[in-house]
Amino acid sequence: RQQLIVTPDQAGQCLDAFLAQAFPAFSRAQLQRTITGGAVNVDKQTVKPSYRLRAEQLVSIEFPEPRTTVKQGENIPLDILWEDAHLVVVNKPPRMVVHPGKGHTAGTLVSALLFHFHRLSELGGAARPGIVHRLDRDTSGVLVVAKTDQVHHHLASQFAARTVKKEYLAVLAAAPDRDRDLIEQPIGIHPRQREKMAVRKEHSSSRQAVSFYEVIDRRGNYAVVRVLPRTGRTHQIRVHLAHVGCPVLCDALYGGRSEISRGELTGK
Repeated sequence: RQQLIVTPDQAGQCLDAFLAQAFPAFSRAQLQRTITGGAVNVDKQTVKPSYRLRAEQLVSIEFPEPRTTVKQGENIPLDILWEDAHLVVVNKPPRMVVHPGKGHTAGTLVSALLFHFHRLSELGGAARPGIVHRLDRDTSGVLVVAKTDQVHHHLASQFAARTVKKEYLAVLAAAPDRDRDLIEQPIGIHPRQREKMAVRKEHSSSRQAVSFYEVIDRRGNYAVVRVLPRTGRTHQIRVHLAHVGCPVLCDALYGGRSEISRGELTGK
């Protein structure tokens, strides 16, 4: 069971959005089910996921046990960038799922972590030991893994307060017409394809999303960009870049194709 105090800058947020920021290892849908199931209290009262919080209120949450659990670790090599008594920093390769779920019960980052480390935070539940935040399966990059519940809580609070700076590099299938820009478009569930997200205004599933990008290099019709998301919505970078007509290269879900030939890249 964890307790959080609503800060003045968090006042006005919906309860589910507040918890999604505090515990990014869980999806917003999972947290909504936790709230409606009575496992979340605000000032010792049960409320709806859409409840608007006020400053100084006390939010208490008791995490449920996930339905999917990891029984044992797997001997999967890890690219460890840093390790101490409190946390581990790993470089997740592309095509690796972070934690087990439907259709992905083996070969996950969690399975590798359980094999290599005897002690991990239990705050995220049995299926997410040590997992503080996530990356999409096809995205490579740095993940911070907590060894203790105390460190997990502090890291989650930093993500919620947006004091963690996140930076991504992406190759785009079409070069932007600007060298840098700020994309401010709300993101919600796609109206027809449930596995996708989309820019949607004034929809119940929509949440504010802000991404800044800067072009590093241009090569013909392609471009390499640095992206600094200021919010952390599902598929945010991919959705925003596709929205401005510059989808991530070989992103089948938002760009329409998963492969490209050497000739297309070189123009030969």
